[in-house]
Amino acid sequence: MPNIKLQSSDGDIFDVDINIAKQSGTISTMLEDLGMDEEDDDPVPLPNVSAMILKKVITWCKHHKDDPPKPEDEENMEKRTDDIDSWDQDFLKVDQGTLFELILAANYLDIKGLLDVTCKTVANMIKGRRPRRSARRSTLKTTSP
Repeated sequence: MPNIKLQSSDGDIFDVDINIAKQSGTISTMLEDLGMDEEDDDPVPLPNVSAMILKKVITWCKHHKDDPPKPEDEENMEKRTDDIDSWDQDFLKVDQGTLFELILAANYLDIKGLLDVTCKTVANMIKGRRPRRSARRSTLKTTSP
């Protein structure tokens, strides 16, 4: 398969199968708009994604390369957070900072499946927790009329 080069924000270059890279709507659009193809040696710059996160995104895309496309009509679909497959659950056992960086990268790169699964993971982390009272709430002074 033909490959393209992706350049992270820290300057690292990743040689990636073009079909894997095109799972990203952003990369797919960049390739079309810039008229780039697999024969170009110029890397596709991704200034909003660090090397560590780009490596994880590529790993996720490789694992999900054969997944069927998600239906477009999601307004009528029930929003669930308990349908994360075991590979994704293991893949997303990372610290919160990394998880949030993955969400930002998935959003920037327009990788809907990755964005969905990372957001569901955060939702599952929040589920069942009691909201904390704001520290300000107890320190606010009331004024009489």
